[in-house]
Amino acid sequence: MAKNHGPSIKDDETYQSLRDDGASKEKAARIANAQASDDQDPSEKGGKAPPYEDWTKDDLYDRAQEIGIDGRSDMTKDELIEALRNH
Repeated sequence: MAKNHGPSIKDDETYQSLRDDGASKEKAARIANAQASDDQDPSEKGGKAPPYEDWTKDDLYDRAQEIGIDGRSDMTKDELIEALRNH
């Protein structure tokens, strides 16, 4: 049986598996809670946004700022893309 990670984690087993695979606490919680919800289907393909490679550096910077990526002002476009994908 998976450890109980508290009331904010809806699927403890998925959360622990993601953490064991190296996912951040935040990312593991998002995925585990989405899978536990009947209203969400995280395995379905997402929206129709263009790939990050098609975004301008300014747009990538703005998105990184929205989600709080540290060090974004010194990053190149490729580094911003990597940081956004790994967040």
